[in-house]
This record gives sequence, structure tokens and C-alpha cells, in this order.
Amino acid sequence: MLGWLRSIFTPRMPKTSGPPKLVWSVPEGDDPLTRDNVTREGDAWRVRADSPGLVRLYDVELPRLERCILTYRVRLKSQDVAKGAYLEMWCRVAGLGEFFSKGLMQKVRGTTDWSEYEVPFYLKEGQPADLVKPGLTFEGPGTVWVKDIQVFQTPLEE
Repeated sequence: MLGWLRSIFTPRMPKTSGPPKLVWSVPEGDDPLTRDNVTREGDAWRVRADSPGLVRLYDVELPRLERCILTYRVRLKSQDVAKGAYLEMWCRVAGLGEFFSKGLMQKVRGTTDWSEYEVPFYLKEGQPADLVKPGLTFEGPGTVWVKDIQVFQTPLEE
């Protein structure tokens, strides 16, 4: 009985069949979708939030990827992030709608130096994704710098 309960609440990680492949990275000189409270500083974007909410960064068209793990990876540093900020990725699956993955276990808080963060999204066979929307969610006020935004695809075993 305990094993059965554990299987319900413990997600099984799919097995990968190869290394991650870069699907997309921010093109040189490309601006984020959201320009409110977002400014360029050197090789990074400075994102300032006065209140909680999602800051959408980009819309990334995909070549209908399925049976893989999509990973949104980025480098962040922060200043005076009151409650926390985390990565959020929305994924459009053809014929099914939009779904999300949130990096709630990897929040940036307070004032930090550069670190790498990522959030995965699992796509099964028959769930072709054609668009991802990487973003950053603030739980309160603060400033986060964002750079090296990338999306990877890791194939899954059949």
C-alpha cells in the first residue's frame, strides 16, 4: 500500500535517449516582448517589478517537438527581491492548448550574483509543441537581471 501511495505522489522521471540540443537562444539585438520596466544593461536585461506578476520575455516558435524534455535555461542575478522570483514557461501543444511549468523550487530571493536556473517541460508522444513562452514571475517587488536565455530539447526513450 505504501509503495502505491508513493508512486502516486512521486513523479517518475522519463529516461532520456541523448544529450540536450539547443533549440533556440536570444538572437543578437533581439528585444523582449515586454518593454515595461525592462532595460538593456550590457549583455543582460534588467527587469524591475513593483508588484507580483509574470514578465513575458519571448515567444519562441518550435518545429512541432514531441517526446522530449524542453528546458528553459537562463542566468539570473537579483537585487532586493522581496518574496522571490522564478522562471515560468508556457508551452502550446497543438490541438490541446497551453500548459505551463514553473521553477517554484528554484526561486531567486534577496540580492544574489549570477547563477544558472532552468525549468523543464515534458512532452509525450502525440503532444507536439509549436510555441514556448519563457518568462519570469515575481512574487513581490525587486530587480532581476536576465541573460543567456536558451531553450533546449532532450529526446526521450521510446
